[in-house]
Amino acid sequence: MKIQWKPFLLQLAIPLAVGGVSGFLIKDSMERYEALAKPQLSPPPVVFPIVWTLLFLCMGVAAYLIAISGSPDRKQALILYGAQLAVNFFWPLIFFNLGFYLTAFFWLLLLLALVLLTAQNFGRICSLAAWLLLPYILWLVFAAYLNFGIFLLNR
Repeated sequence: MKIQWKPFLLQLAIPLAVGGVSGFLIKDSMERYEALAKPQLSPPPVVFPIVWTLLFLCMGVAAYLIAISGSPDRKQALILYGAQLAVNFFWPLIFFNLGFYLTAFFWLLLLLALVLLTAQNFGRICSLAAWLLLPYILWLVFAAYLNFGIFLLNR
């Protein structure tokens, strides 16, 4: 399969931009986060940008595979993908900037549901695209554990 560079780079840029902008908007909240009581298994802060960058790259590759698939179902799948990206964008703002930990937890469950639907729709078109979302799904489950733990420990 020959890479179509323009759509490939665009599909990589979209999730990286979503993550970059939301990351920029929460940068002033990191000191407050550092002061929070955290559940066991909480990774050091340096892990988060590395993991999220890798996840956004996987999302971009998955979206690229769907975008170039030619499937008549790709539009619906990419709309779901866009919806989960929008929900993803707002989670850090709710969690870090607003400190609404329980709201953020439920927002994260909404995100997880949208990603599962996206993976299901991607899988109907390209199984590799669906598999590329699996690390994201697993990370969201772990993030939900961390989010709920922080809510419980900091009420």
